[in-house]
Amino acid sequence: MRIALGISTGFAINRFPEPDDWVSVVADELGLDTVQFTADLLNPFMPEDVVARQADKIRNECEHKGVRIETTFTSAFTRVNHLLHPDEEIQRVWVDWFKKFFRLSYDLGAEGTGSHFGIMSVRDNADPAARERRICQGVAAWRELAEYGAAIGLNYLMFEPMSVPREVGETIRATQDILDRCAEGFAIPMLLCLDVDHGDLESGDPRDTDPHAWIRELGRFAPCIHIKQSLPDKGGHYPFTAEYNAQGTIVPEELLATMRRARIEECTLLLEISHRERRPADATVVSDLKESVAYWRSAVEAANAGPLRDDAPDLSTPEGGPGSDVCP
Repeated sequence: MRIALGISTGFAINRFPEPDDWVSVVADELGLDTVQFTADLLNPFMPEDVVARQADKIRNECEHKGVRIETTFTSAFTRVNHLLHPDEEIQRVWVDWFKKFFRLSYDLGAEGTGSHFGIMSVRDNADPAARERRICQGVAAWRELAEYGAAIGLNYLMFEPMSVPREVGETIRATQDILDRCAEGFAIPMLLCLDVDHGDLESGDPRDTDPHAWIRELGRFAPCIHIKQSLPDKGGHYPFTAEYNAQGTIVPEELLATMRRARIEECTLLLEISHRERRPADATVVSDLKESVAYWRSAVEAANAGPLRDDAPDLSTPEGGPGSDVCP
């Protein structure tokens, strides 16, 4: 196995906005060399010359510290309807926004980029016909973006399965359906950014809130996985500190064993940990991240040292076929 341990830059939003600051935290404080850069640190809605200068700073700092921006992703402030927006004019603005974000991603050295698939309005989600139209709208938009991404040199796109139907990909079955819809006509693959704390609590299928089930079923489509400590309430992006590990369900050795049995040969585990702007949490960000890295590092190193299991099941062929309603 080739498992990398990295971090989403979501921790830095409004705390460490200067590139030299957050890159130093990643490299010097945490000892990591792989990041997923989040749009909220440099939103491409800003003037092009500003974005270009800031991208140069980020690239130079990363090179200086030996940090690689492997992927990019949307984040808290860009968790909006975007490609599923019910207003066509606004939806097209977001298509153009993603093209700018893709260009920025490539300029930062990323191999892939992504977001949630899109978010529906309450009205659209409540109407089966409208819901289907929105999903097809999203597929068409991502197909257009895949063509653009291929043209500029990106290798793949990703979407993140979420936790309620309105945000799409809330169950294993729903996520597979989106993958099936995006399997044809995409210039570069549509893959997944899984998350160990996502899934619909009310789906009726316990697998949908079991990160091991997600990895067994869909891990082969995921170049990266967001990791945070998961509590029964699924109420936050908790760190892997002693306090939360005593209550949490995510154990590094167990998760990595599932990845091994699923024959996942290469993947990046990305710490996606958020702290509220409240005391004392706001002052413990770096120390909590250090403890979280320490909690994972030895397990990742041990996983990388051993061969894949010969008796692991062959999961190279996806189960099932295309969804019943495949968009044109």
